[in-house]
Amino acid sequence: MYYVIIKKPQTHPPEFVGFKVPKFITKKHSDNVIFEFTIDGKIVRKWINKSDILLVTKDKAFYLKTMQSFKKVQEEQEKLVEEAQQKLHETIDNFAQTMNKEFESFEEIRGNDDIPCILKDL
Repeated sequence: MYYVIIKKPQTHPPEFVGFKVPKFITKKHSDNVIFEFTIDGKIVRKWINKSDILLVTKDKAFYLKTMQSFKKVQEEQEKLVEEAQQKLHETIDNFAQTMNKEFESFEEIRGNDDIPCILKDL
């Protein structure tokens, strides 16, 4: 059995997937690896670009260790993103409150003679 970790192409943020496969086919000068699975008794082949493959190994312990490492980094980064999103929401709320206070202050003085607003006379 082979253990595989691949990067999902064109994902942002980057994602990865791990799986086991009984057989793969490739050539030295090929850009792809063909992974062969059996699903419901049928042979299924999946072509994956070599540049998207992070690991192919028979060493299950190393595969699991690597997956755990990637998952740990992913969780840490997701936590940082969640914190940044929360901070962004707080900043946006603060911005809205500040602008609304400014609008309210202006509306209170809009009727003064030194404010050239045409609508106050209508």
